[in-house]
Amino acid sequence: MKQSRAMSLVESVANVIVGYGVAVVTQILIFPIFGLHTTLAQNLKMGAVFTVVSIARSFALRRVFEAIRCAMDKEHQR
Repeated sequence: MKQSRAMSLVESVANVIVGYGVAVVTQILIFPIFGLHTTLAQNLKMGAVFTVVSIARSFALRRVFEAIRCAMDKEHQR
């Protein structure tokens, strides 16, 4: 069964929200081990930056793999 567009959107949004939460909690737990002391506001801002970078990376990789898939489809059609 194919996933609907609405459920794909819900999954993507949930993934971003969970990823943001994981990034912030990880920073709060790990930074002090390395002697980095940040405020909650700083951790939230850094988590947002990491989330935007992660979304851009994921999008770019999806487009690369889609281009590869399209090239392979063209090759198979010949």
